[in-house]
Amino acid sequence: MFGRRCGARPWHGQQPLQSSVMPLESALLFETPEQIYTRVFRDIRPRTPVPAIRIEFCRFANANSFIRLDNGQISVRVTDLLEGAPAPIHEALAHILLCKLYRRPVPARFSHQYRLYLNRRDVRRTLQLLRRHRGRKFLSSPVGRVYHLEEIFEELNLRYFHGLMARPVMGWSCRPSRTTLGHYDPAHNAIVISSMLDRPQVPRLAVEYVVFHEMLHLRFPVEHRGARRCVHTSEFRDAEKQFADLARAKELLRHL
Repeated sequence: MFGRRCGARPWHGQQPLQSSVMPLESALLFETPEQIYTRVFRDIRPRTPVPAIRIEFCRFANANSFIRLDNGQISVRVTDLLEGAPAPIHEALAHILLCKLYRRPVPARFSHQYRLYLNRRDVRRTLQLLRRHRGRKFLSSPVGRVYHLEEIFEELNLRYFHGLMARPVMGWSCRPSRTTLGHYDPAHNAIVISSMLDRPQVPRLAVEYVVFHEMLHLRFPVEHRGARRCVHTSEFRDAEKQFADLARAKELLRHL
């Protein structure tokens, strides 16, 4: 199901080039989004009649896009971050969404092309601004039932960073999570730690290690190398080894 209603925006087609001869490769530059999805649909399911296709550009707080088939109509909701993207990027996204809708493998070249575009510096910057202004960060107070996250941050800051790291927003997650013990959100400059760790039976060392790990994400941001995202760089891993009792802390988390 789709979430709350979002504002749809019309597609603004590009102006034709002043040329008497149009190369075949540039034909998709003059297609509407519906025409692009129709063509891709025929590539994926050549023997199936093309259903009605409806495209909306929506004010999402991230780069997500959604597709569904309902009553014989394909509805696609695309983040407005991509509204001005080049036509080949819309074609790549069409392949990704339609392949997922019909449970087909996504051709690697389209996935690579789409990731490469999202990893562009200007696109990443725009996405971060969208998340900051449109998104909301849900987290509880840093003062937990057992542990105080801001106190732990400042102790680790003095111990490993000479007290030079500016403290971000700190808080416990609203819901306990066993899969995501912590994360750093650069858009909101916030470190969120799973409230599952705020229990008497959880050793302080385990909580300190998770907080320290997220502090390293603040110290060593994600690197973008073409279409790849390098979350844990070599500098990150070298710095992580400086944590006292690292092996014991990881073992505690595995048992938790």
